[in-house]
Amino acid sequence: MELNVETETDYYKNAKKYWSTISPTVDGMLGGFGSISFIDIRGSEQFLRHLYRLKPAPGHQRALDCGAGIGRITRGLLVPFFEQVDLVEQDEQFCQTARTSLKDCGPKIGTVYNEGLQSFVPQAGHYDIIWVQWVLGHLTDEDLVQFFSRCANGLARSGMMVMKENFTSNDEVIADETDSSVTRPLAAMKALLKRGNLRVVKEQRQTSFPKELYPVYMLALKPLIKS
Repeated sequence: MELNVETETDYYKNAKKYWSTISPTVDGMLGGFGSISFIDIRGSEQFLRHLYRLKPAPGHQRALDCGAGIGRITRGLLVPFFEQVDLVEQDEQFCQTARTSLKDCGPKIGTVYNEGLQSFVPQAGHYDIIWVQWVLGHLTDEDLVQFFSRCANGLARSGMMVMKENFTSNDEVIADETDSSVTRPLAAMKALLKRGNLRVVKEQRQTSFPKELYPVYMLALKPLIKS
């Protein structure tokens, strides 16, 4: 998705404006589909457990939850697996809700970064798992490639990035002007991943979601092996 600078600025502004109107609840995070949260987390947990059977497996020290919202995935999925979880979220209200609601997790919650993914830079070599879910449609193609490259650099030895996203079932990119996002075909996303120095090591479709939703896939990613 090629945008000029002025349009790109509006694209991010409009998304920020949209999310500022959404209630900081699980139902708000999931666009009124709060009922799928349990199925979603269980599917992700199963996928993550598979990744720990791979050799070499990621560590259990640090995870990063990207587009974290109010911390739904941090609490339900990442906290049980990792010693510490950082969150990055562009909406200030969601960040505040996350900080408050996750207090009972104690030192397992690290830093909550109030920043958009288009500019966020993970600390180099820091994270065992970088989890990115239902947020990448808000980034332009070029920003996505740069984000992937920064994430590849932010992974610890044997670390992986996991993407869980909606994908179109054909070769179309579908725009949603309501929340200023796009849904890409899986093949288009894989092409962007390669440009961003990442390769797919495991892929799985999420099952048991309502039929009216887009297909959702989980992709486990590692940096490309440099020649």
